Amino acid sequence: MSDVVILGAGLGGTLMAYEMLDQLRPADRLTLIGQEPRYHFVPSNPWVAVGWRKRADIEIDLSDVMRRRGVNYITQGARRVDPRSRRVELNDGTHVNYDYLVIATGPELAFDEIEGLGPKAHTQSICHVDHAAQAYDAFEEFCKHPGPVVIGAAQGASCFGPAYEFAFILDTELRKRRIRNKVKMTFVTPEPYIGHLGLDGVGDTKSVMESEFRNRHIQWITNATVKKVTDNSMSVEEMNEDGSPRKMHELSFAYSMILPSFRGVTALRGIEGLVNPRGFVLIDEHQQNPGYPEIFAVGVCVAIPPVGPTPVPVGTPKTGFMIESMVTATAVNIGKLLRGKDATARATWNAICLADFGDSGVAFVAQPQIPPRNVNWSAKGAWVHVAKIAFEKYFLRKMNGGKGDNFFENFVLRRLNIHKLDES
Repeated sequence: MSDVVILGAGLGGTLMAYEMLDQLRPADRLTLIGQEPRYHFVPSNPWVAVGWRKRADIEIDLSDVMRRRGVNYITQGARRVDPRSRRVELNDGTHVNYDYLVIATGPELAFDEIEGLGPKAHTQSICHVDHAAQAYDAFEEFCKHPGPVVIGAAQGASCFGPAYEFAFILDTELRKRRIRNKVKMTFVTPEPYIGHLGLDGVGDTKSVMESEFRNRHIQWITNATVKKVTDNSMSVEEMNEDGSPRKMHELSFAYSMILPSFRGVTALRGIEGLVNPRGFVLIDEHQQNPGYPEIFAVGVCVAIPPVGPTPVPVGTPKTGFMIESMVTATAVNIGKLLRGKDATARATWNAICLADFGDSGVAFVAQPQIPPRNVNWSAKGAWVHVAKIAFEKYFLRKMNGGKGDNFFENFVLRRLNIHKLDES
């Protein structure tokens, strides 16, 4: 009998629990450790922030789902991982022992690294449903007295898609309310060019995103470093290609949403051999930590180097299908280890993404996600907006313990020949 513990109950952790159940032997036990009873579908947060969704629409009671699946679900959260003793210390002072640990914590949001940044200060966030709900309340107040808007991401950020989505969704909602003409919009990003996405672009995302910004009268600043934020102003330094300062911008705003940089969670940071200096988990090609082979990691908490040097630090995103790919490989590998075999499965790290623009959108396929690629494709159209809505419904059914209609997996992924697992 072995104890398999999954730390983190977000997208990666919840999917990990579902796939791990299929790999366990009859006497093995599975424990999932989260910080709250409910799961929320993060890709829908931009819609919550403009009132297109209520938080209840995108939340699932994981306690009930896991109980029905026979998973021991703990909601106290983790204080510290002790890899030498093979245990996780919980916030209530108790601990959980493990034979195999899968870390799926996601990131800690580093708002404190920039003065005035974040929902407890002067900018909004869509990284968590709590933040998105607060952003909606602030948006409603903003609409009573519209003014300049600043949207984007801070230096070191590695998740740019939601920032683009929110800029376009906000533009769409402002036009619906007939107040877009009263709002100057500026997009701020550390990316070297619009549409870089932390991936050096996918297909023609540079032209697509720039064209969309022009059509919607959204100005932009690239190679940007956010220096300081006050209650109505943001200091942004624009850098040259060699990393030297080019120009300082003082952007006034009545509403702002800036995605922060990520770092590893407190429970992991500083553990030698487990994480890098930023706190992200070190893994090999089998999602396995080299120093502690009984520990695996999936999702945003995984250490992945940038795709290349940039004037301002830009991280590499871990997209949804890439995370699913990591989850499948990890589940298969732990299943093999439980049966005395070697871990051989490797995630493909392919990516398929749907970015909603409110009334249209862009889809892209990257095989693999990190260049150079075998497939490098993007396309724009109203169909992407419809597909994103369909995917939300499918995924919420899947996360609620059901199979959904399997449209996404059985049609889209197979039609595009995108695979999650590489056992070659």
